[in-house]
Amino acid sequence: MMYRFELQGEHNLSLQESVQEFLSRNHISFSKEGHEIEVPEQYVKELLNFFEDHLAVEQIQFKTAQTEWSPLSQISEFLDVGWIDDIILKERVECHYQPIVRSDGMLFGYELLARFRDADGNPIFPNEAFDAAKSRGRLYALDRMCRMAAVRHAARLDRVKAFINFIPTSIYSPEFCLRSTMQLASKLNVDPQQLVFEVVETEQVEDVQHLKRILTYYKEKGFMYALDDVGEGFSTLEMLTGIEPHYMKLDRKFVTDIHQKPEQQQVALSFLAHARKMGTVPLAEGIETKEEYDWLKQAGYVLFQGYYIGRPQPEPATLDALNF
Repeated sequence: MMYRFELQGEHNLSLQESVQEFLSRNHISFSKEGHEIEVPEQYVKELLNFFEDHLAVEQIQFKTAQTEWSPLSQISEFLDVGWIDDIILKERVECHYQPIVRSDGMLFGYELLARFRDADGNPIFPNEAFDAAKSRGRLYALDRMCRMAAVRHAARLDRVKAFINFIPTSIYSPEFCLRSTMQLASKLNVDPQQLVFEVVETEQVEDVQHLKRILTYYKEKGFMYALDDVGEGFSTLEMLTGIEPHYMKLDRKFVTDIHQKPEQQQVALSFLAHARKMGTVPLAEGIETKEEYDWLKQAGYVLFQGYYIGRPQPEPATLDALNF
């Protein structure tokens, strides 16, 4: 990865000359354009030490091909998450299957959850990987890698649904960004109706029109989609008028201890009524106890997911292997 530095301030000319002399004497390859200097990543820490010695940190900004201009004071954090590039390059991801069951106890499908490992085989928490990718400007690459892996894992399933997460903000044009995912599904003979693309962090969506374009694209291609973590107020659902989701998930924060919390029960019942009005299948996730499951089933929920039903596993669990 190449790093571009912009030298600002009233003394930038003398600073530029000093930087060029430093790079040349240390045999560090670089290119120069106007007030900007570009160097390979392996030399950035050396150059950073030079800037700090010359008290020039506040006069300098940096960027890469994947990021916008940022203050040099943020570069250490950026360098610290460089490991995510190797994860993406070597595609060190696998998917675990978490079962989803129907109210009659039959297996409905699985959510395919990404799991990562470092070069030594040690696990990396998914939120850590996605936070690093966001900081590094690699969110699209990581999200795409996970989608492709999930489609490959879905090809192993027989006639049950595969819920695949995706991050709308990482997709700039569905027609281009999702083409490889569609082509892979076709190559593996995966029935489009088997795949359910799940919008991650539904309640945090800001560009609703962009999300509508993505969901419309999926729908036109014959795929289903779900909204994740829908909760109180259903603000996102109101904004998505005209593009009803096939499934929507009740936020797990309303599921925990729901059997003994009237306020959460009211939210869950309102959610259920809203889903029925829209013709959307309601799914309760994050179920960890029999009491939670029993209350939600009695209330009329159709699909269920959580540790009580089954934990994510490297292999799809059969119905006989589930503990609920």
